[in-house]
Amino acid sequence: MNRIPFPTMKYPLIAILRGLKPTETEGVVGALIEQGLTAIEIPLNSPDPFRSIEIAVKMAPEGCLIGAGTVLTTEQVEQLDGVGGRLMVSPNVEPAVISLAAAKGMVTMPGVFTPTEALAAARAGATGLKFFPASVLGPSGIHAIRAILPSELEIAAVGGVSEANFGDYAKIGVKSFGLGSSLYKPGMTAAEVAERARVTVEAYDRVYGAGR
Repeated sequence: MNRIPFPTMKYPLIAILRGLKPTETEGVVGALIEQGLTAIEIPLNSPDPFRSIEIAVKMAPEGCLIGAGTVLTTEQVEQLDGVGGRLMVSPNVEPAVISLAAAKGMVTMPGVFTPTEALAAARAGATGLKFFPASVLGPSGIHAIRAILPSELEIAAVGGVSEANFGDYAKIGVKSFGLGSSLYKPGMTAAEVAERARVTVEAYDRVYGAGR
């Protein structure tokens, strides 16, 4: 099993840019990186997503993690690899998709909701697990499932999570999050995204401590 580790980053926050257009990519991604958010996910149900990912990859400094969300097939993994993406996020557990992405050196974060799904993703070699929707499971649900999982798995809460509830997840030791509409909605300007990112980072520092 080839499990790619989750990279060390100051803010283990994945910005989910669903609906981003290629013409907006440079400004929005640049604003996020400038505020310290260095993990970027562009879901494949966005307009021309692979073009946006390619733009983001080329502009991002070394150490940034850029890739795709809503990855469903091995063909999409191949396309993602072709544009230089290194992050593969899926809404489900498809072992062939996870293992191919891992074989290509990608960080893999499949979506899970149950112990069965979580253990299947772990067996397939996932880097970590995206508990989704976290707003339904809640910290207590994630905490209960986490007890049976390999300790090296990165655990991220996604779905209905914002800076308002970082503290609830900190109590169970979860420090990684996927943030969608709390950071970006289609039509937002780069300046608006930068402001949302600033507020998010400040909240994260208050909960987890600046200078981690």
